[in-house]
Amino acid sequence: MKILLTGSKGQVGSALVPALAPLGELCAFDRQGLDLLDLNSIKTVIQREKPAVIVNAAAYTAVDRAERGKEPAFAVNVRAVNELALQAKSLDALLIHFSTDYVFNGEKHTPYIESDAPAPLSVYGHSKLKGERAIAASGCRHFIFRTSWVYGPSGRNFVHAILDAAKSKPELRVVNDQRGAPTSSGAIAGAVAQVLSSPDLSNKPGGIYHLSAAGETTWHGFATAILQEKGLKTPVIAIRSDEYPAAARRPKNSLLDNAKILESFDVALEGWWEGLRAVMRTMH
Repeated sequence: MKILLTGSKGQVGSALVPALAPLGELCAFDRQGLDLLDLNSIKTVIQREKPAVIVNAAAYTAVDRAERGKEPAFAVNVRAVNELALQAKSLDALLIHFSTDYVFNGEKHTPYIESDAPAPLSVYGHSKLKGERAIAASGCRHFIFRTSWVYGPSGRNFVHAILDAAKSKPELRVVNDQRGAPTSSGAIAGAVAQVLSSPDLSNKPGGIYHLSAAGETTWHGFATAILQEKGLKTPVIAIRSDEYPAAARRPKNSLLDNAKILESFDVALEGWWEGLRAVMRTMH
């Protein structure tokens, strides 16, 4: 099985490289090797490599920056994704893509299931939803994994932001009215590898699957856990979302129901704190 991976040096992509390598011939591309802003580059590389599976781990994820100018987000999260889907369709390749809890408005009180109506609050959320719909419209075989609050040992993410802030500030102020499940890039990569290893993969129903860690917390709870795992004593003050200046609105409820992927693929991610502990062990 030949697998083409985009965004190989990003947060999820860097975890996917070692997870996918044992499954077949892996062609991993970073931004230099495959420029998603150049649609001709996408077509040229995919037609040259002719993969059986395309895993798109590249995305524009600067949520607040997207509010100040939507073009970069739509270029990567919609137009590039549409081209990837069209190329997958032309080769009868399977496309695996990642989406987000931010396609929802967070007003539901229970975890979101795949068929709940999206209603994104931000430019980023709108761009990811349009990417999902472009894939569906292309007619290619696909799995879209919506995940939440993604972090990992490398790259810019909440874990690194909290650790950096704790070193320089007397206290941290973190919102306590947004619920979600922090999900590590390693857990996501392991789940994708498990899906691709399914003996009857071709008979599995394509479409959208939710994929997030078990359990729930708030950003304040997540920050507290990060500092606790690192043995840092910096106080974490709970604040409301309206007390924290952010350009983009976030959903109050980001919880995703993972029953569908458990039933279809026997995939169940560990609890969010266990995932955090595993990541923290790899950080120095």
